Amino acid sequence: MKLLPIMETLEENEIFSNHPLCKESLHMTIQFYKAVGYSPPWIGYYVQLNNELVAAAGFKGRPIHGAVEIAYGTFEKFQRKGIATAVCKKLVKLSLKTDPAVRITARTLPENNFSTRVLEKNDFVYLGVVQDPDDGAVWEWEYRGIK
Repeated sequence: MKLLPIMETLEENEIFSNHPLCKESLHMTIQFYKAVGYSPPWIGYYVQLNNELVAAAGFKGRPIHGAVEIAYGTFEKFQRKGIATAVCKKLVKLSLKTDPAVRITARTLPENNFSTRVLEKNDFVYLGVVQDPDDGAVWEWEYRGIK
């Protein structure tokens, strides 16, 4: 499994721009960079497994106040195969390799679901309900595994 960086501009992402699974998320990611900045490795990625793109993942910007938020989503055809769990683990490893002191967080819908199980499998603990400016009331999680 390999994280393929989503670059800052559309022109730099030619390999993804015509891929049917990437079109919408690619444009959203580039717009997101314009709002929060482009600070590798704290960027978005597509996930490649066996020469296929299977997921999108990344960070919701660079760490702020010592914390970074991860996000990930497996493309529908590849769901329920353990890919999201592995992607989450890769994001945690990249975070800790880059900054071992960083707090790693994630947010989910306020209900037990597939995403909450992925986080639990990756040593995240539920912290409580927070208000997200884009999504409203969400559950916040924090990585508590080995640093």
